[in-house]
Amino acid sequence: MSAPLTAVALVCSLKPSPAESSSALMAEHICENLRSAGVQTESVRCVDYAIAPGVEADMGDGDEWPQIREKLLGADILVLTTPIWLGHPCSVTQRVLERLDAELSNTDDDGRPVMVGKVAVVGVVGNEDGAHKVIADCFQGLNDIGYTIPAQGGTYWTGEAMQSTDYKDLDEVPEPVASTTAALARNAAYLAAALRTGRYPSYQ
Repeated sequence: MSAPLTAVALVCSLKPSPAESSSALMAEHICENLRSAGVQTESVRCVDYAIAPGVEADMGDGDEWPQIREKLLGADILVLTTPIWLGHPCSVTQRVLERLDAELSNTDDDGRPVMVGKVAVVGVVGNEDGAHKVIADCFQGLNDIGYTIPAQGGTYWTGEAMQSTDYKDLDEVPEPVASTTAALARNAAYLAAALRTGRYPSYQ
């Protein structure tokens, strides 16, 4: 019997633990649905770590990205959640994507970048416009790095523009958001299982 699928959620909130975070809550809602599909999950709030700027796998003394990287290398699915700030993914998200860029030159015995064959999904929260753009920006970066994006692999909630209500303030998740998140998780688990048994062709 094969080992269960695994997922790591990188929460790119600007708020360190234990502060409440809409991005963390979105990650948990995605992970709940993944667990229902038989996937083991773990969440990491990136701002709790000292992630140095750069595009190398290890930037040297004090850089804690290698701890996160090891989790990603062992996972089948990456869940990336981010708030919208000034119409873009937040700065923590951009730093994560920049550090993942190192994996383009980290290849397996068949010449494939090591993230090829892994699945990535994105969750976005905010109270301003831009969710589709932020998802598209993240998808482009993750796909360049080698991740495969499942059908309907993005989910989001945005509140009324220029107001103070956040995702974490909702009494109940709106049904369209909940159903989109559930579809994301089902499709991600299905695709990850398919890629585990049917690998991409050799690059050599």
